[in-house]
Amino acid sequence: MIKRTLLLTLFPLIAFAEELPAPVKAIEKQGITILKSFDAPGGMKGYLGKYQDMGVTIYLTPDGKHAISGYMYDEKGANLSNALIEKEIYAPVGREMWQRMEKASWILDGKKEAPVILYVFADPFCPYCKQFWQQARPWVESGKVQLRTLLVGVIKPESPATAAAILSTRDPAKTWHDYEASGGKLNLAIPSPLPEDKMKMLNIHQKLMDDLGANATPAIYYMNKENMLQQVVGLPEKAQLDIMMGEH
Repeated sequence: MIKRTLLLTLFPLIAFAEELPAPVKAIEKQGITILKSFDAPGGMKGYLGKYQDMGVTIYLTPDGKHAISGYMYDEKGANLSNALIEKEIYAPVGREMWQRMEKASWILDGKKEAPVILYVFADPFCPYCKQFWQQARPWVESGKVQLRTLLVGVIKPESPATAAAILSTRDPAKTWHDYEASGGKLNLAIPSPLPEDKMKMLNIHQKLMDDLGANATPAIYYMNKENMLQQVVGLPEKAQLDIMMGEH
């Protein structure tokens, strides 16, 4: 799962327009930013907020004289507060990050009609990226999954130049396929000087990867069945692999 605290740092803060009850104001002074109000169970009014990069919920008692900060649970033990935070804060930011990846200069691996989409941040010298590329072959080649690779240059000093060389070829998708299939042994012509547009592209990918909170490759992103952005950094385990490929 993607780091929720990281996503919350990207959540746009909007000034709360309503007049806050005195107990909620008192809690707000402790450093909580109130984002919106909502109708809570049991005749209570709720307030959704942010505190030190965490989503928080506050509940006002029906008499309006007391406020409680914390989680609310129903009779089955379900965390109603956490579900609200996921829906109202993390899900929208996750979808926004997904849209940013959609607009990036990714390399398509597989059929563009494939129903399952995975975004993969990869370095040309990343051994785990090559292992993941191999792991994904059955799903990609069967038309079930498409990989959208965003190249970055983070592992070796020559990583940016190598990534730029791949992006500078006539068919970057074929070059990347052949490069990974060769285990990184494909002979590449490194352009000199390095093209500015390709280096800018790599910097955009790096910034996007940083904003997503990933510090290693491969960094893999997909949407689960609840339309929540999911993150797997490093080589996926078998159970993770099956889930992201749409097997569960």
